[in-house]
Amino acid sequence: MDLKGLRVAYLVETEFEDLEFWVPRMRLEEEGAQITVISTKPGEYKGKHGLTAKAEMAASQVNADQFDALVIPGGWCPDKLRRDKGVLDLVRGMDSQRKTIAVICHGGWVPASAGILKGRKVTGSRGIRDDMINAGAEWVDAAAFCEGHMVWGRVVDDIPDFCRELVATLKEKRDTTAR
Repeated sequence: MDLKGLRVAYLVETEFEDLEFWVPRMRLEEEGAQITVISTKPGEYKGKHGLTAKAEMAASQVNADQFDALVIPGGWCPDKLRRDKGVLDLVRGMDSQRKTIAVICHGGWVPASAGILKGRKVTGSRGIRDDMINAGAEWVDAAAFCEGHMVWGRVVDDIPDFCRELVATLKEKRDTTAR
């Protein structure tokens, strides 16, 4: 329970990648993090493989001051999330406050659309490689890594590495902030 009390915003939209949403979420909850699921509007969303997730509120109803970290899963949901002003404002706010932003697979579309990737190292699904490079990022072919306050994961097969990197980053940030 090393992350007890940590407030994590977790994005979702229609056709999220089921495992990229549920596995890291459960891992963070196992560590004691408090998860708030956010989307373009409150409601239930269906994943690519049939699992569902319920968004408690719209991104336009929250701000970065309310959270310690943000997780963006992949699937096709990032293509919908990146069109929402509230989502982009939340991502920019988390970035400007240097709060942890964790991104896996196609989730990179959201910070790309938020305009925060220039000069940063990124990874994700090879399907978005050109989009990330065109957003000014440097592409890295690695299962998972952390650079600054951003945690990156490549694809479903890399979820264990992504979870380890995310939890370690949040624990380290918490320990540093507590001093």
